[in-house]
Amino acid sequence: MPTIKKPNQHFDTTLHTGNGGTQSVTNAGGFSPDFVWIKNRSRDGADPYYGVHMLFNTITGAGNRLMSQSTTTEVYSASSLTAFNSNGFSVGSDLPVNRSGDSFVGWQWKAGGASTVNTSGSISSNVSVNTTAGFSVVTYTNSAGRNAHTVGHGLGVAPKMFFIKTRSATADWPVYHASLGATKAVYLNSTLAEQTNATFFNNTSPSSTVITLGSGLSDAGVTIVAYCWAEVEGYSKFGSYVANASSDGPFIYTGFRPRWIMFKRSTSATNWYIIDTAISPYNASTTGLYPNTSDAESTEGAVDILSNGFKCRVSSGGFNFPSGQTFLYAAFAESPLKYSNAR
Repeated sequence: MPTIKKPNQHFDTTLHTGNGGTQSVTNAGGFSPDFVWIKNRSRDGADPYYGVHMLFNTITGAGNRLMSQSTTTEVYSASSLTAFNSNGFSVGSDLPVNRSGDSFVGWQWKAGGASTVNTSGSISSNVSVNTTAGFSVVTYTNSAGRNAHTVGHGLGVAPKMFFIKTRSATADWPVYHASLGATKAVYLNSTLAEQTNATFFNNTSPSSTVITLGSGLSDAGVTIVAYCWAEVEGYSKFGSYVANASSDGPFIYTGFRPRWIMFKRSTSATNWYIIDTAISPYNASTTGLYPNTSDAESTEGAVDILSNGFKCRVSSGGFNFPSGQTFLYAAFAESPLKYSNAR
């Protein structure tokens, strides 16, 4: 029996059309999100400001945003995301979240609402955690400087993936993924292949209580946020596969019908790519977005969404080329296998 029968009560995708003023966006699961990621689907690289990815969370507060395609610091805008609501979020007139006539996507994750202090690590953190869905938002101030340190994540099991970003300093977005291990990382804001360096995570995999950060992350006094995910059977899956550069591509078993899949080729440089069935509802799903660019939607690839996973259906593009290359993925469910049908 799946732990989570209705995934959209913990993660959901919402679509809205900008009105240039104010509006509220409601999710189908009726939950209050703690992490909201908004992207203008209409704007391309010619309009980089309009097309930026805007990431918000309840610990740092409405209006404070980071951008996944950028190394820049956190910026506050009172007219961007204006509120986290009981069933979604509200936006103001800021162009990257509500430009009139443009199409937007909002990815919403539920953590645990108000944060609590976690003292499991060598540095105390503020944590909002949803142990049922294996997701937590973690913030802390780095008192260790450029020395290894640990930070509590609150999940109770080891996360399979986390993003980490300095809020008050310019820096990349290192991503830990269990398929790479603790000596390698990829950057959410970059096309770079996996970077090998034992100091990223101090050559230490996450435990059930803490993530470990190595030397060089930031200077003392810098504020930091981490988004952490553990794997939950029937709801989320984090893994890797090898491309075959064929329209009869690899099948990846997840144990659920995916709603959202993020890909990154780790063994050579390429864009990240997100497929979402709210945006591309019919097989093969062909429309996606790049987390590391301000580009509009692309039809770079094709994926069949199945009741128990997904299958690559393109011989080129961002998630099945060239043959022999390794791809990382993260997936969240639309429906557990027990209750799923293929599309």
